[in-house]
Amino acid sequence: METITGKSILKGIAIGRILFYQKGQQQVKRVKVEDTGREIGRYEMAKETAIRQLNELYQKAVKEVGEANAAVFEVHTMMIEDGDYVDAIVNIIESQQVNAEFAVATTGDNFSKMFAEMDDEYMQARAADVKDISERIVNILSGTESGGILGDEPVIVAADDLAPSETVQMDKEKLLAFVTRYGSANSHTAILARTMNIPALIDAPIQEEWDGKLAIVDGYSGTLYVDPEEGLLNQMKERQEEDRKAREMLHELKGKEDITLDGKKIRLYANIGGVKDVPGVLASDAAGIGLFRSEFLYLESEDYPSEESQFIAYKTVAANMAGRKVIVRTLDIGADKQVDYFKLAHEENPAMGYRAIRICLDRIDIFKTQLRALFRASAFGNISIMYPMIISVDEVRQIKKIVDLVKKELDVQGVPYKDVEQGIMIETPAAVMVSEELAKEVDFFSIGTNDLTQYTLAIDRQNSKLDNIYDSHHPAVLRMIQMTIENGHKHGCWVGICGELGADPALTKTFIEMGIDELSVSPTFVLPTRKNIREIRIEKEE
Repeated sequence: METITGKSILKGIAIGRILFYQKGQQQVKRVKVEDTGREIGRYEMAKETAIRQLNELYQKAVKEVGEANAAVFEVHTMMIEDGDYVDAIVNIIESQQVNAEFAVATTGDNFSKMFAEMDDEYMQARAADVKDISERIVNILSGTESGGILGDEPVIVAADDLAPSETVQMDKEKLLAFVTRYGSANSHTAILARTMNIPALIDAPIQEEWDGKLAIVDGYSGTLYVDPEEGLLNQMKERQEEDRKAREMLHELKGKEDITLDGKKIRLYANIGGVKDVPGVLASDAAGIGLFRSEFLYLESEDYPSEESQFIAYKTVAANMAGRKVIVRTLDIGADKQVDYFKLAHEENPAMGYRAIRICLDRIDIFKTQLRALFRASAFGNISIMYPMIISVDEVRQIKKIVDLVKKELDVQGVPYKDVEQGIMIETPAAVMVSEELAKEVDFFSIGTNDLTQYTLAIDRQNSKLDNIYDSHHPAVLRMIQMTIENGHKHGCWVGICGELGADPALTKTFIEMGIDELSVSPTFVLPTRKNIREIRIEKEE
């Protein structure tokens, strides 16, 4: 047995085999073959497997994001079965006597180049599709799968590091835990691990030769056990059972009010990254969604998501929440959330650079597309809109002018929408200091404690070397939260917390004493936070 330690992201126990996540496209080697018939047979089997996978993805996508967004998988199936594409692969295998992987990869490159050079936007867009289907077949032939998940067995994913876009695209049903060599406890990837309710270790000295070995991730102690001894394995299985029973006890709180012993009601909402997180919100019995991180629609896309695709996503979430509030944060790209097609220039300090609302106010067409989708979706539920990275009243007024333009366009087109609540994230010291003025402009504040801590303490939350002094309980941070609440309430602005600190049981009572109206936490923490709220009594001053 080998034992290593790392920094734990979420308490819990995971037991399963390790699978190393392979980034990037694999290199396909040309191999001379004697039996071309066998290679064609391998290709035919891989093609049928790919079609089956795409059909399954289509059915899943229809449930999660609607038929319009799922249609891409039907297109991919048709392309895989296209006669010219199939004939080209078979011809290369037979004429060049090469392995199926090389024939598929070569055909994919040739067809992709051909589509890209066509003088037609629709056909140019098919270049990426043909590359995608070819990579899928090559992955099946070589025994790997897109996303780094192998086969049907749930696994512990190990990697040097994971970008937020990579984490969010992994199949949660096959992901037991993840362990990375690098990373920070305050990164967005760590936040996603908590949202997905999976144990995770970072800053762990993992070894690639552990691939395929049985392991235990102990999120309580921050330990990874590789090839565990039988006694330890049984002990950890017992701990898993204890955790399961504890979760069952929490389930008894479903349907109960989020109210303190002395009658103070709190809105308890959940944070999500996309449509697929809604079942977790409903299962957690949250009163609404306090943070829909819309940037993951962009992170999961190979190009700017269209108004229609965004509309379907927002509408689906709003409809599924059945009248419960859904607060959508507008595009928050930048810093550690990079998207290639945005073509953002390299920055020495991206956390304080060109990101979030700064991009939206500069690239207004992108912003208007998202706002149109949001207002259209508002007709189907209880949507509110929240703008991130605000530092001034002037920014809010610029946003309002753009919103007015969008509303006028929709009015002219006869498109129905609701007059939604609009709020801002308080995540910079500047926003805190002018929060009284900002409260006059908006309906609500949502405090992003992750960035507020980072900027207040001048600590890069992505820098793992500073994790030991990244202190969200710092008096300066807590005083800024208190100031924000007081200034918001002066002008009828309700105030919530959507950062990770909202789920910190050590501060639940403190926040309620400060007068917080809402807490938004990962779905995993909704019931534990409800338990804390219901056990609190605020001491009255004599």
